[in-house]
Amino acid sequence: MKIKLSTLAASLTLVNLFYAMPAKAAKTTYIPDGYSIKTISTPKDVRFHVTGMDSNNKGELFVATRFGDVWRYKKNNWLKVAEGLHEPTGLMCDQDGSIIVAHKPELTRLVDEDGDGVSDRYINMASGWDFHDNYHEFNFAPVKDKQGNYYGTLNLGHGVPDSLSIGAMDTAGGYRGWAYQVNQQGEFVPYAYGLRSPAGIGISPNNQVFFTDNQGDWVETSKLHLLKKDAFYGHPVSLRDHPDWTVEKILEQKDNFNLFDQMREYPVVWFPHAEVANSPGNPEWNVTKGKFGPFEGQIFIGDQTQSNIFRVILDEVNGIYQGAVINFIDGFQSGNIRTEFDNKGQLWVGQTARGWYSKGGKPFGLQKVVWDGTNPFEILSVKMIDGGFKVTLTEAMTKASAQKLKVEITEWGYKYSNRYGSPKEDEKSLPIKSLNVAEDGKSLIFTTDLTERKVIKFKLSGLKDAKGRSPSVPIVYYTVNQVK
Repeated sequence: MKIKLSTLAASLTLVNLFYAMPAKAAKTTYIPDGYSIKTISTPKDVRFHVTGMDSNNKGELFVATRFGDVWRYKKNNWLKVAEGLHEPTGLMCDQDGSIIVAHKPELTRLVDEDGDGVSDRYINMASGWDFHDNYHEFNFAPVKDKQGNYYGTLNLGHGVPDSLSIGAMDTAGGYRGWAYQVNQQGEFVPYAYGLRSPAGIGISPNNQVFFTDNQGDWVETSKLHLLKKDAFYGHPVSLRDHPDWTVEKILEQKDNFNLFDQMREYPVVWFPHAEVANSPGNPEWNVTKGKFGPFEGQIFIGDQTQSNIFRVILDEVNGIYQGAVINFIDGFQSGNIRTEFDNKGQLWVGQTARGWYSKGGKPFGLQKVVWDGTNPFEILSVKMIDGGFKVTLTEAMTKASAQKLKVEITEWGYKYSNRYGSPKEDEKSLPIKSLNVAEDGKSLIFTTDLTERKVIKFKLSGLKDAKGRSPSVPIVYYTVNQVK
């Protein structure tokens, strides 16, 4: 394989420039009562960019770093268990005790045969895609379903020689921009296509695979998708590997935005750019059975640029997923790309800046979020009802604050095209038609005008509980795919 020198030089320049930047201290501006961020010491003199992370049922944490090492964290001690991998960006602890690592050229199973904690065998599980030695050709994986199938997502390239480009990202073929499955027989199966930079993959408690994708060309703003077999997710260049398409056909249709728009799957939720996320990582479900507070069943996602974590609350309307996005905590030390709940209910946060900017300021690190048992006063859940929404709180608001409660609503859409992201389109305020607070003060219902394929932002002002607390984040972003 040959490396395109201009691409390599650009990548190295970005990294060098980043490391020359002075690190700024992260500042936390919102965090729920009862939660705190703890910083974990990483191995000395190691550039510990955490790009893959999982824990096993013993509570041991395993971390893959972008420079090719795999480490185990046990009883406050680090042990290097593997090395020599090619920029890993995903890791999973399998039920048999082995570790599966996604790195650029393949999906590799690490096996410790003699029980000393260090991997003795590196087994190629899958490598059915083309890797052109491009800095942007990441492999994000895996998750495993209950039937024993594994799933991953393959990033598009940037500046790959002899590639198809109708935007910022490109592909020279070989299933770049595709999701894949490794089935129970160990076969590599091209699964879905049209992905751009799908930096996070996760699986829900009910066995459904989801992935995030990053804002850019053909992606209006960052988003969360449900992964479906043979579905198209919006970026046309990956169609070059589809049997019904050719490079010539794609180029003929490259400006036919309506065609691709009609073909594509719409996101479960949009993440408003910069307000929530620029570069989201993996979706992680809170199934800690209350060990992490009141947000059971919700999805927690970190962002590499914003150095924050936000919550996603799924809502199913007319059989279609949609839902709410609420910022949770900011002020982490670096870019949050991996999240993982352990068996104690702690939320581990793996971090890297990788030469790109992150608000946290530090180039890499590992932190965790812990809960001390205090029930916070926050927006707990959001659910669409006929003509509006029901918002539930973690604690009751006082009657005095209920009388002062104010709800401000804004709506907008995004324009799908080959340009890099989209500004908000047709942004406007929406009227409050009715507003009612429950007798117990723990929920409120409001009605307004609802339109499909819009994002609704609403802000709750004036809320106080009996302790005088206000929600740390009073703003909700709700993606409307269906209207009741």
